[in-house]
Amino acid sequence: MKRIRYFFLLIPVVLVLALRCNNPVTNKREVFHMNISAGLTSLDPAFSKDQATMWCDNQIFNGLVQINEKLEVQPCISKSWKISEDALHYEFYLRNDVFFHDHEKFPNGKGRKVVAQDFVYSFNRLIDSTVASTGGWLFNDKVDKKNPFEAVNDSTFRINLKTPFHPMLGMLTLQYCSVVPKEIVDFYGKDFRSHPVGTGPFKMVRWEESNVLILTKNDNYFERDTAGVRLPYLKGVRISFTADKGSEFLQFSQGKTGFYDGLGYFL
Repeated sequence: MKRIRYFFLLIPVVLVLALRCNNPVTNKREVFHMNISAGLTSLDPAFSKDQATMWCDNQIFNGLVQINEKLEVQPCISKSWKISEDALHYEFYLRNDVFFHDHEKFPNGKGRKVVAQDFVYSFNRLIDSTVASTGGWLFNDKVDKKNPFEAVNDSTFRINLKTPFHPMLGMLTLQYCSVVPKEIVDFYGKDFRSHPVGTGPFKMVRWEESNVLILTKNDNYFERDTAGVRLPYLKGVRISFTADKGSEFLQFSQGKTGFYDGLGYFL
């Protein structure tokens, strides 16, 4: 699912010709429109248990690693990592240019830099029984209970396992493992579900539940394409929540949305 981000970042095939033409693109072409018929119950990655939440969270948040189109684990917020010979310790070395989205609760309203302690907090939150995350299974019975997650310093984060678990690196690509800022989660509490603040290519500007979700470009996003151009290319994403599959396909066929995933409806 991590590659769904690049569905937006690298632009779907149906929009490539329009966005590469020499004429200036229109605002409509710079905003990707899609529909999620299943609806959306949360934008908190700790509850990223269904496809709709994964798709949306993947635009707003990042984790240590991600996967490419070949399902290979690639760097993301961590630029590199090392696994101990006994496979009990995973050490990640973080980039120094990743910042949370701007928010009034940060000093001067500017998003602060992500540090290793943010991952300690985010991962501990998944196994915190008071949070009741649906992602606790990722680490429960796998990590060292006394010292599961460790910030060696601001740029080095370590996971300590109690026994080797070789799929761990791949599991860290799941949206559950996104980094979140403690001060913002503490401020909103359970309402963080509808006030998400992450590091991703897009940031939320409006969510009218069961109606529309508006995401706008994060101008400070850290990833670049192979030519060195800062991602994402799009200025925004507009997601509607039309539940009826027939109406959803009609919107797609009329060009009102640029993506349709319900072909099984017609089979």
